[in-house]
Amino acid sequence: MLRKRTFALLVVLLVILAFSGAPALAQGGETSRITPSTLTLFTRYPVQEVALGENIDFNLTLRSSDAPQIAHLEVKGLPDGWTATFRGGGDIVRAVYVEPDDDTTIRLQLEPPTDVSPGDYSFAVVARSEGQTVEFPIEVTIKDKLPPRLSLDTDLPTLRGTPSSTFRYDVKLKNEGDEELSVNLLADAPPGFLVTFKLSGKEVTSIPVAANETKRLSVEVKTFSELSADDYPITLYAQGGDVQASIDLTIEITGQPKLKITAPDGRLSGRAYAGDSTPLTLVVQNTGSAPARNVELSASAPNGWKVDFEPKTIPEIAAGKKIEVTANLQPAEQAVAGDYMVTLRARPQDGATESSEFRITVLTSTLWGVVGVGLIAVAVVVVGMAVVRFGRR
Repeated sequence: MLRKRTFALLVVLLVILAFSGAPALAQGGETSRITPSTLTLFTRYPVQEVALGENIDFNLTLRSSDAPQIAHLEVKGLPDGWTATFRGGGDIVRAVYVEPDDDTTIRLQLEPPTDVSPGDYSFAVVARSEGQTVEFPIEVTIKDKLPPRLSLDTDLPTLRGTPSSTFRYDVKLKNEGDEELSVNLLADAPPGFLVTFKLSGKEVTSIPVAANETKRLSVEVKTFSELSADDYPITLYAQGGDVQASIDLTIEITGQPKLKITAPDGRLSGRAYAGDSTPLTLVVQNTGSAPARNVELSASAPNGWKVDFEPKTIPEIAAGKKIEVTANLQPAEQAVAGDYMVTLRARPQDGATESSEFRITVLTSTLWGVVGVGLIAVAVVVVGMAVVRFGRR
């Protein structure tokens, strides 16, 4: 009987201990739980840099994760003289209604006083709902407004070429101020030069340039007259409002040979006999501003003709000098007497080919003339003898 009572007492004690420990465990578990935040406030661009007098706007987003709620808005840390305005749907608001899984966007406008000093200003946007407050830091840097200013720059201010070259400059035009400018493009070039400005392949004379924007211009310079070898300065101007920028360029014109083919007497004509080689004296003159080197001579003549030059190649003709050469013309043996055109060419190593057309009068050989006269004489004699003989009868 005593054993039964002892066993029952132990069971009761165990039950009491079990129930007394459960609340303690439950209490310990509750202290480790963290209630999640249900309201989120943020902006994609929390730090802005503006110039004096510019608008300061922040686009804010409010998000609720579980239940609809109303959030009241304010700006914390606003300096004296500053004004903060929240706008939603075109109206000034002080609170917003936020639904789960549906972002609400509002705009915060900050207006500093007119005498605000340049510097860094920090604020915090606060959203308060029932039982919850969230903050999001924002920062504004106010800078002095830059005065209007233009600049022109290029990596290669000097280009070299011949008078027939097209010179292209890559020029950067930058608006270094805080206001958009309409910029006129001008050039001061020596006589004989044509300057054009191009943007994206199109010729322009005036372009808009936004604040702190850089435009890449292609400036083309062409010559339309014969220029001597020398350095030629060109100045480009960019004018926008009351400001102007300029840049000095240089074009180095190198010498260029230019050939001319004539006869010593200036007449582009000559005579030749069919089947015979006839020498024709030519004058090759360099009227350019640079030596003509390795000048090759060639010709285009009628079929069956032969044209040889002595010499075939001229090593060099100095600028302003001339050299005599011989062209040996041999018309075809069957060439009929008359006038024929022969084209003579001279091509320098570094220059354009020049040509002249000569009128060549072809004559028949005098030997055939003598033979013809003899045949006629023989025929006359034969006829005379026949008349005398048969006349006696």
